[in-house]
Amino acid sequence: MNSRRLTRSPRRRVLVLQDALTLQHRQEIIDFTIQKRLPGIFVAKEWVQAGGLMSYGESLPDMYHRAAHFVDRILKGAKPADLPVEQVTKFELVLNLKTAKVIGLDVPPMLLARADEVIE
Repeated sequence: MNSRRLTRSPRRRVLVLQDALTLQHRQEIIDFTIQKRLPGIFVAKEWVQAGGLMSYGESLPDMYHRAAHFVDRILKGAKPADLPVEQVTKFELVLNLKTAKVIGLDVPPMLLARADEVIE
């Protein structure tokens, strides 16, 4: 979808999933959403720290901690096939109020109250 059509859409918001291509062009994507005044939601707080509006996704530090736990168990003799499969249990909501102001978006107080981190 080209940018002209996207910005003419009656539902003007963007959801960006993370992969090698979007990571490579992260700042360009964030700059585009700000330039076009599009509320963008991303999957990791690093996007919000770089200027994105908001993110909701798994806590990477928590996932790394859990991975270290499994490595520790394997190094102590556990068979990888015997270890349980785990689902992510901790998610983070991060908001960037500077970006919200730039794109002219009022963030509802209820959303602010639920955020794990707010960048002002």
